[in-house]
Amino acid sequence: MTALPEINRVPTVAEVDRITALPDPVIRNLQITQCYHELAAALTTRTGVQANWCAFATWASKQAGQTIRKEDLARTLENLLRAAPSVQSLPDAAATTRAFGSSLPEDEIQETLAEVLNPLAAFDRASDAVGRGNKKVYEEIARVFADFCAECLHDMTYDSATIAQFCGKLRPGNPPDGQEYLRQAFTSYYRALFETDPKTQSELLLLANIEIGFHEQTRLQPEILEAMDAAFVDPQPFRLRVIKALFPNRGWTARIRLFLLRLFRRPSPFDQVLDALVIEARRRAHLLITEYMMTISFPGTLLRLGHDVPGEFPVSLQQIALPDLRALLDQIDTTPDSTRDTGAVDWSRLPDRLHYIADLFRCYHEWPALFDPPFTPAQVAALKAGRLPEDRL
Repeated sequence: MTALPEINRVPTVAEVDRITALPDPVIRNLQITQCYHELAAALTTRTGVQANWCAFATWASKQAGQTIRKEDLARTLENLLRAAPSVQSLPDAAATTRAFGSSLPEDEIQETLAEVLNPLAAFDRASDAVGRGNKKVYEEIARVFADFCAECLHDMTYDSATIAQFCGKLRPGNPPDGQEYLRQAFTSYYRALFETDPKTQSELLLLANIEIGFHEQTRLQPEILEAMDAAFVDPQPFRLRVIKALFPNRGWTARIRLFLLRLFRRPSPFDQVLDALVIEARRRAHLLITEYMMTISFPGTLLRLGHDVPGEFPVSLQQIALPDLRALLDQIDTTPDSTRDTGAVDWSRLPDRLHYIADLFRCYHEWPALFDPPFTPAQVAALKAGRLPEDRL
């Protein structure tokens, strides 16, 4: 039997609120990740080593932290640019720019174009959206978990009044404004505390995890769209930025020439260069954002969200008997009882995410490594003191 994770303490609602209020997004994310781990471990005292939503949230938050801190960004960018087509491969970019009136030498044009194509601005926008999403989910859901641990976790007998009173504090209605799915989830968690049949308990926990995932992902839709759309390059501002960079002293004359040529339906070769640059800028930004946002690392495992969930369902969850869980899976799992086609074609689409997440939760439900500490004791001491740990996170 797998040993339970060590429980040193259980975070309180006040502590969740304190962490939420931290102004530094990097330190806040580190403390959020550790708090999720502590909440996840607390529930195992009653359920054993079976996944709860906080166990998955620990590693999702740690992955978000890499984006927020822009960890390994220089190396990723270097690999991206090495693999990307060079500016020289764009259609006669330097020669066409010179022919259109730029006074810059060709090597400086190449260098200028490379700088303009740098996707870091898009990544900055994505990083900011990820940081806000990390805080948004934590301040709501971790708070409810901490309250559940304080009010319900230590009950020795099932008390319908206790769970009714707890759920009564949650807003009725569907997400993003209502918390009906959280009500259902914590009712399922509470039932699981007293369930003696191992299979039924596993199904109750999985149901709760997916219900919270449904709520979470619906609430996160604006931030996820914003992060993914950061790869989009608005053509007109980008074209103006290119012109200003290539014609530093008289970019206005280049704009007038382009306007007149288009007015008389005579697009110039330089228009083709600008169009090609827009396409390349979008491509580089998309690759960088995908590299950071379309993966999640569990201990010893890297999952690519565009690929099918690796692994198999544990024996306890291969066949689903719980009616509520079966109904929810029928709603969001388009390839029932299989991980086939779970890879998200478009992570900005809520149905794609829910399909992936449901099978992810199901496959890794009995995976003990989910409860591994996300940080070393020295790192925990530093981050709880409000300092950025020195060692690699």
